[in-house]
Amino acid sequence: MKLVVEGLYCNIEGTQILRDINLEVASGEFVGLIGPNGSGKSSLLRCIYRVMKPDAGRITLNSKDIWRLSTREMAKQTAVVLQEMPTEFDFTVEEMVWMGRIPHQGMFDYETAKDRDIVMEALTRVGMLEFRERSFLSLSGGEKQRVLVARALAQQASFLVLDEPTNHLDIRYQLELLELVKGLGVTTIAALHDLNLAASYCDRIYVVNNGTIVAVGTPQDLLQPTLIREVFGVGSKVEIDLSNGKLHISFFLN
Repeated sequence: MKLVVEGLYCNIEGTQILRDINLEVASGEFVGLIGPNGSGKSSLLRCIYRVMKPDAGRITLNSKDIWRLSTREMAKQTAVVLQEMPTEFDFTVEEMVWMGRIPHQGMFDYETAKDRDIVMEALTRVGMLEFRERSFLSLSGGEKQRVLVARALAQQASFLVLDEPTNHLDIRYQLELLELVKGLGVTTIAALHDLNLAASYCDRIYVVNNGTIVAVGTPQDLLQPTLIREVFGVGSKVEIDLSNGKLHISFFLN
């Protein structure tokens, strides 16, 4: 599954929020979007998963324009994990994950043994099988995110969109969630707030600022003091962690 965004522009109430966005996510790649608050990361993702329609440009999945796909076809291919899914209804954990099977069922289809196996396997992979009868609303933030990832797994989509999924999670849950997603090997684009997490888990990074992409490359190439100061307005010290070979960034004001 390959994503291509070409010449994307988007306006809201006369204000241009995205301008000439071009990006690609190759099959199996984990690509990160980073940038300050209000830079346009979430708006770009909303265009990609069709909550917002751009004013100009094209978005394709495997060379197919996403706006020419039916809702069912789009749902079969694309799964979305947000910071937290608001719901007014008190579903069980298992019921939440079953929702991932809806795109694969006809209007009058019954749940099959295959569907149940897929749901149970998804719950097992995220370590939430023993919670399947619990109320979704009773879970912690990290547990809820695991359930939402399980729902995405049950959906069997080949493209995953994450919109700052680690916000408000404890450090352990942040690491566990991204380890889980990275291990899936699914084509993924993720808006991430934490630059150290982006450095650890992303194959490539797009830097978004003032509604446009200002840089693209590997974490090692991009996440350097000059760019961090220009985009985020803070000083930084960038080092290589000898224990794992990954970047570690410390921040300071001056």
